[in-house]
Amino acid sequence: MRFKRDITYKKILSLFRNQNGSPFFNAKGLAIGVFSGCFPFFGFQTLIGVFLAKIAKGNIILAAIGTWISNPFTYIPLYYFNYKVGSIFLNNSSNKLLEKSLVIDDLWKQGRIFSLKLLLGSSCVGILLAFICGSIVFFIYKIKSKS
Repeated sequence: MRFKRDITYKKILSLFRNQNGSPFFNAKGLAIGVFSGCFPFFGFQTLIGVFLAKIAKGNIILAAIGTWISNPFTYIPLYYFNYKVGSIFLNNSSNKLLEKSLVIDDLWKQGRIFSLKLLLGSSCVGILLAFICGSIVFFIYKIKSKS
């Protein structure tokens, strides 16, 4: 079992390490993947990341790898954090996800507000993480290309 896990990690690291292209091309692909991975579109994050990387002319493989920032272990903390960031930007002082007393008409309003907070927070966190991860990868590939 451990042997199989080691092979998987080695393959992933070698896949990351052996990418051709300029440091900017590779960093752009990974940054787009990380940005796409911050959104709660389960099952579509990789497709969105690859599509955006193709449009932006970034590394498609690294874009797919970058979407793995959200996985079953990080879903809840990442999206909760994204929701809180969105709440801060919308100046909502309520710490409740949904109000206790809901009328059916208010349910749609609460759903829209919740979705707006989550998507706004996902955008902000995604941009920040994409910049950080893209910069790190750019410098890693820059150092690799010099040696």
